[in-house]
Amino acid sequence: MTIATHPSAIWAAERDPVAPAAERDSAIDTMRGIAILMVIGIHSLPPPSGPAWEIWIDAALRPCVPIFLFASGYLTALSGRVPLAKRLRAALIPYAIAFVAAYIYMAAHNPAMDHRATVTVARFTLGYVFVYYYVFVYIGCTLGLWLIFRASGTGSPQAERRLIAFLLFSIALGLIAGSYLDPLLSRLGFSNAVVEEVRMRDVSFWLCFAALGALVGRSGIGPDLQNMRWPIAAATLATYAIYATVRQFGVGDAADYDSTAFFGYAATLCILLFVLDIRFAFLAAVGSGSYFIYLWHIFIVMILRDHASLRGFGAAGDFVATFTVTAVASIVALLAVRRLAPPPIVRWLGA
Repeated sequence: MTIATHPSAIWAAERDPVAPAAERDSAIDTMRGIAILMVIGIHSLPPPSGPAWEIWIDAALRPCVPIFLFASGYLTALSGRVPLAKRLRAALIPYAIAFVAAYIYMAAHNPAMDHRATVTVARFTLGYVFVYYYVFVYIGCTLGLWLIFRASGTGSPQAERRLIAFLLFSIALGLIAGSYLDPLLSRLGFSNAVVEEVRMRDVSFWLCFAALGALVGRSGIGPDLQNMRWPIAAATLATYAIYATVRQFGVGDAADYDSTAFFGYAATLCILLFVLDIRFAFLAAVGSGSYFIYLWHIFIVMILRDHASLRGFGAAGDFVATFTVTAVASIVALLAVRRLAPPPIVRWLGA
């Protein structure tokens, strides 16, 4: 079966985290660069109690995590396997270092913080410090892809058909879980806060995006999608309008994540970015270090929130100032670490 590829994608799937840019797929890294700037944008927004424009901006930026998962699934499909141990090491070592730093910061700002060992282990395992839930989601999706590829087998047309079927089934299962998980938990008596935390970590839903990326990579529909840029762009705008409107007016399942409306917008945006095949060197460089930026940018946001008086500039001024300072400082830190630190430290920090 024909597999749609970006020119360097096989290399990108197997690369060392600090491999030269020439060995990477610049289009995929550009997608990741866009996604990590979207992450910073979300965390730079003031608390969600302001004007309606904040909801529309927040809604536009929310597909950041799906973009990362789509790229991971796509590259996995190209290589035909999931290097599980390598991916777990690359995710967990930088996370463990950032977790310690985040824990110290949280403890310094909250004297009443619970330091029991069981609570600390739960925080680490579930990514329950700052915004590190994505680590838990990424590991869960990596394990999901590994199971799908192992169960499918390799080397035969039957294995390829099983793989496509498993990927489609995982998308269906994720959408079902996203639709019924929160009503089930609410009926069982869990608080809204617990329900939201569980939905944020609903791996079955997030796996939809990794499975979608893998389907694009294995199905050979890349050239056909390239010829449908304008219809896909129109669909992306339409699904964004639906998702943002649902959230603004609280129609049905108006959750930030884990909803059918969100899946529709995020999935079409992922495909749109893929078919646009954008290759921008600066964004690609940022995208290649997106994990480092993800882990460490939140410290800048928290310092600005806790120790700077940006709210006096109004909601829009606060957002622009926080985003600009955080993005610039995070990118400068990434470049400094790559230039000054020895390779093992670069890997351990996720740079």
